[in-house]
Amino acid sequence: MSDLHTVCKRCGAESSIPSIPLINTSVNPELKERLLSGGLFIWECQKCGERNLATFPLLYHDPAEKVMIWLSDGSADTEARMQGAIAVEGMEGYTGRIVDTPGALIEKVKIFDAGLDDIAVELCKFVTRQEMGKNAELLFFGFDGADNEITLTYPENGEMQMLRIGFNVYEDCAAIVRRNPDMKKAASGLCRVGRSFIDRFLA
Repeated sequence: MSDLHTVCKRCGAESSIPSIPLINTSVNPELKERLLSGGLFIWECQKCGERNLATFPLLYHDPAEKVMIWLSDGSADTEARMQGAIAVEGMEGYTGRIVDTPGALIEKVKIFDAGLDDIAVELCKFVTRQEMGKNAELLFFGFDGADNEITLTYPENGEMQMLRIGFNVYEDCAAIVRRNPDMKKAASGLCRVGRSFIDRFLA
């Protein structure tokens, strides 16, 4: 663990807060809980009390589920080194992803915890946007209910809206992914799977 130098968005006061470079869920399951609650990235300014969002590079590793997710700092050099390090360690049977925001990291963890394929989930978002007729930034929120409905959220008019889609939509999208092995091939190694990834195949 190291300190991150940051500045309050309200008053400009400087602070040093702890940043966590690695979450291994088999070693520190409590850090996973803090991640999912969002608390891992929130810090309170000691001067004015404002709650701020901090972003720092973080590798999330779930050995049991064979999942690695890298929260990138945006540096191409860092990403290249991470790609190389993980390749040396070996990722046979692993799902590896790169994300750019804490929210995207939390979303990926939720998707994989639900036992879903994130490529199929991204395809579900594409289909849902088409049906909505809106260019909404959809996020996976949960997977529950008697009918295994998937809940997506999106911002609108300053508030987060929720909508549910039937599991049959996911099943149809998962079938499309299975029929297109190039999608899985493109998602091998450590890569970004998001809206632009799906657009590459549907453009």
